Amino acid sequence: MTRTLILTRHAKSDWGTPALPDHDRPLNARGQAAAPEIGAQIAARYMPDAALVSSARRAQETWAGLGLTGVEMTTDPSLYLAAPDRLLERLQRAEGACVLMIGHNPGFASFARQVLVTPPVHPSFAKFPTCATLVAAFDVDAWNEIRPGTGRAVDFVVPKDL
Repeated sequence: MTRTLILTRHAKSDWGTPALPDHDRPLNARGQAAAPEIGAQIAARYMPDAALVSSARRAQETWAGLGLTGVEMTTDPSLYLAAPDRLLERLQRAEGACVLMIGHNPGFASFARQVLVTPPVHPSFAKFPTCATLVAAFDVDAWNEIRPGTGRAVDFVVPKDL
């Protein structure tokens, strides 16, 4: 059986209020426009069974902007600025054949590199910019079987590509 991971970094956030805590930063206009575009790509090709989303406002707004109705979403505070080992541990407890995770750099960029056998050929992959989305397939029966370096890159897209 195959398990599919959709790893999406939150869309572009607003830095216009310096006193606002990082966790509470909203999306800016560019981020609000990018999320539905990425959501349309996800829905057309890889509709997830479940979504695990950081509790940060910008991640929650990205989730809402994707417009993936009918997908069960879980807000997970431990995904806020999570390191790759924490992301792997959380994914290993996921349910469903196709899981979407929404979170933050630098953890997402590192996790994306670590989880794949070979990275996709894309000039933006190493940076994993805002709203970047990696789709990776794992030839396992359950999420708890995945290990670093076992995923196969199926797709990688950034808003500039659309």
